[in-house]
Amino acid sequence: MKKVLFFLLMGIAVLSCKQKTEEVRHKHTNALIHETSPYLLQHAHNPVNWEAWHPDVLKRAQKEDKPLLISIGYAACHWCHVMEEECFEDEEVAKLMNDNFINIDREERPDVDQIYMDAIQMISGQGGWPLNIVALPDGKPFWGATYVPKENWMKSLEQLAELYKTDKPRVSGYAADLANGLHAINLVETDTDSERYSLEQLDSAVGNWTQYFDTFLGGHKQAPKFMMPNNWDFLLHYGTTVQKPEIMDFVDTTLTRMAYGGIYDHVGGGFSRYAVDVKWHVPHFEKMLYDNGQLVSLYAKAYAATQN
Repeated sequence: MKKVLFFLLMGIAVLSCKQKTEEVRHKHTNALIHETSPYLLQHAHNPVNWEAWHPDVLKRAQKEDKPLLISIGYAACHWCHVMEEECFEDEEVAKLMNDNFINIDREERPDVDQIYMDAIQMISGQGGWPLNIVALPDGKPFWGATYVPKENWMKSLEQLAELYKTDKPRVSGYAADLANGLHAINLVETDTDSERYSLEQLDSAVGNWTQYFDTFLGGHKQAPKFMMPNNWDFLLHYGTTVQKPEIMDFVDTTLTRMAYGGIYDHVGGGFSRYAVDVKWHVPHFEKMLYDNGQLVSLYAKAYAATQN
């Protein structure tokens, strides 16, 4: 009887704490409350004055002469939720953001996402989500980062806000250079002077690549382990065309280990985005359509080639 009473009281305490947490969380409402995206609605009660991506918001930024702080994520992104909890739900951080920036939270705009993903790869050499960009009022980016802990986030925003107020020409110049760079990397020029890439060069490149192959567990010798279906699709074609049985064996091992591992959802179907260990055992629990679409094609081609 005492045990029953104890667990009953514990349950009431947990529900009470949960209710208080929800009350605190919902004491704020921003413009995202009118959106339909599940991801944006998750941020509708942040103390940050989030706006959706809209021409009127961009016009207001130019009128008020405030830089844009653009945060891009999606509902299944783990680090997006971590950053929301550490930064965007924090009153101190929200005040800093609201005082100095026009804050835009967005999803479901791959055209906009591509521009800023290219930008952050030029700035830092790598991309990912959450994708946080600080841009001029006209949308031209001049700073970017992915996940940033609270202290570093605040320090960076304070420095950026001060730089924009005190040395706007420098910021504008950097944004212009970055815009020119983004334009250049998306130009495709025909090269008529270079010689064709030879089969010998291709063999040499694949030979160097094989040093990183995990021939026992499949994939590369590292953790986390991403599936990278385009890599194995290329090797499948290469191994078949030039008749390299060791390459075909490696592709077969990789696809078999992935299919039998924890990275594959044996109940619901589909693959998670990557494994956090080298054995494909422990998945990062999010499924991306762009992975699974390629994997359907890859496994079908591999079956046609091997009957496995």
